[in-house]
Amino acid sequence: MKRSRKVLAWIAGVPLALIVVAILVIALFDWNRLKPFINDKVSQAIGRPFAINGDLTVDWQRDRSGNWLASLLPWPQFTARDVSIGNPEWAAKPEFAQLDALRFRLSPLPLLIHRVDVPSLQLVHPSIDLERDKSSRATWNFTLPQGRPPSAWKLNLGSIGFDQGVITLDDAVSQIKLKATLAPLQGAIPYDQIVAEQSAAAREQAGKRVGTAAKKRNANDSATEDRTERIGQATPTTVYQFSWNAEGSYQGSPLKGHSKTGAVLALQDKTAPFPVQADMHIGDSHIALVGTLTDPLQLGALDVRLWFSGSSMAGLYPLTGITLPDTPPYATEGHLQAELHRGGSRYSYRNFHGRVGGSDLSGNLLFVTGGTRPKLSGDLHSKLLQFGDLAPLIGADSNTAKKQRGDGTLQPADKLLPVEPFRTDRWQAMDADVTFTGARIVRGEALPIDSLSTHMVLNNGALYLDPLSFGMAGGTVRSNVTLDGSRAPMRGLLKLDARHLKLKQLFPTFEPMRTSFGEINGNADLSARGNSIAALLGSADGELKLLMNDGAISKNLLETAGLNVGNIVIGKLFGDKTVQINCAASDMTAANGLFDMRLFVFDTDDAVINVTGTVNMATEKLDLDVQPHTKGMRIFSLRSPLYVQGTLKHPDVGVQKGPLLLRGAGAVALGVVAAPAVALLALVAPSHDNDGDNTCRTVLQQLRRSGRVMPAARK
Repeated sequence: MKRSRKVLAWIAGVPLALIVVAILVIALFDWNRLKPFINDKVSQAIGRPFAINGDLTVDWQRDRSGNWLASLLPWPQFTARDVSIGNPEWAAKPEFAQLDALRFRLSPLPLLIHRVDVPSLQLVHPSIDLERDKSSRATWNFTLPQGRPPSAWKLNLGSIGFDQGVITLDDAVSQIKLKATLAPLQGAIPYDQIVAEQSAAAREQAGKRVGTAAKKRNANDSATEDRTERIGQATPTTVYQFSWNAEGSYQGSPLKGHSKTGAVLALQDKTAPFPVQADMHIGDSHIALVGTLTDPLQLGALDVRLWFSGSSMAGLYPLTGITLPDTPPYATEGHLQAELHRGGSRYSYRNFHGRVGGSDLSGNLLFVTGGTRPKLSGDLHSKLLQFGDLAPLIGADSNTAKKQRGDGTLQPADKLLPVEPFRTDRWQAMDADVTFTGARIVRGEALPIDSLSTHMVLNNGALYLDPLSFGMAGGTVRSNVTLDGSRAPMRGLLKLDARHLKLKQLFPTFEPMRTSFGEINGNADLSARGNSIAALLGSADGELKLLMNDGAISKNLLETAGLNVGNIVIGKLFGDKTVQINCAASDMTAANGLFDMRLFVFDTDDAVINVTGTVNMATEKLDLDVQPHTKGMRIFSLRSPLYVQGTLKHPDVGVQKGPLLLRGAGAVALGVVAAPAVALLALVAPSHDNDGDNTCRTVLQQLRRSGRVMPAARK
């Protein structure tokens, strides 16, 4: 029995004695003797100079944050004063980091199994210089020794604590120059208080961008959302303890902002949230966020409420890498969740809402990196979309707007077709698969478009809108558009079908049109090449067909529609009065931008008007003949044929030289028009309001039979 007791005493006593000896050695040893050894080994490990220039000391503290057994024993806390880490030789500054002190706790027992456990690391007054040159060499990338066998020792770092300090960044690749200063707050601020303050500040900024009404709307929408969805993984004990102030430049634009964070960044505990908040102005773009970061060692998860605002969404491309179109001033707010990984990341912008110009916008977006190209996918919705807000998407916004933004190609004074180029260079930076629905679209009060829906696919520089559909004037416009930006010049394809566009709904504010009961049908099939609307139309091949029955036309109507050429022609033919149109039929072919009028005829109660000639979209030049043929003996009679020359922007309309047409001569032969008439008959579709025949059917059947325009009988 005594022998067994002695054995047990030795078994228990030897480890205890070793622990006591280790504690005494740690407590009494002069650690400054190890500084040369530590400096040398760390320098070899990180591939650059490392030095503890001050004292290396140790204190003993109990771990109050661990379990009860760990808290019974004191743990050594080392303090290394005046620590410096050198930069590689190519860097502009000699030191990567300078710290007044580096404090870290060490767990002794894991050393027995070759594991270095550092529960906490405290940086005291750090000064850190980050630099990357044009060759992508970065000072924060450490060159580790090559060719050595892996070490048997493992390092576990629990958390990093901050203190007052300065961080500078000079990144030649991203063109960022930044100086950030870190200082402790006078007192800890609760997480929910920072969320409320940042929300109010961001919505105030949004109101400045897109108007007071938008600000109020965003505030109301956000208040509702805040009650149903909590942003971030914060707990009641989550507080902000440090503030950051940053100033510098980004790609030549001034950068200024401020932020707040917690004091301790947990690296191992994936459930410990680190609170973050930032409010940055970069050029005229404003970005704000508030939320939490977890699992930072693996670049973990970011969970924040995010606000964007600026003069155009295209300005976000340098910041986010996401290709976005030119837009009017915008402001959005939503919930961003990000999984950040070195091989590829996922950014989910959910339940966002905002304003773009006078239009509302909401939806969900997902941006994924790591593949051949990053990809944006999601769905967007708008309850009320102002047609004018779409103008920059097709390069049709005004010179005034472009001058205010300080970008874009100014529209020449003598050109009507938009010359603003598509930014196809950005199309190859990412892929996309996004659906968009606009419940109601308004273009002022004169020309409403009921709705818009499209499915946009961007794949390796080629843009597909399939379909691009409008609800317009009681009818539908359905099209498929392809713009292949991977080719130079860009190649474009357009297939369009317009059906049952009601004339009285197309111009709701024009009083004489309210009595019209006809409709418009049309087809387009065009291929083209060029990097702008003007260039595409200037090279177009294909055909256009249009049919309108039982409508009305006048100089005032064409002024409302902005049709300058037709306005002048109708004014010269009929003066200012409203003219009832029995049928208007057009069949045009296009070859390299030259549109030829195979058939263009108006049938009215007073006359039949035939238009022949060409419109050159490449030069915007007009070369048309307008031949009116009066029906019967009337007090009203038309003049000699007209010529239409000049350009689309500045047309020249006059009376052709030659004998007057015989008054009351009736219908006159118009040449061989049977084939175009047959093609246009396919567009004669029964009206939803009147299933009977329409006037255009009669006119086109007469053309098909005889190749002549005959006066159409009124229904």
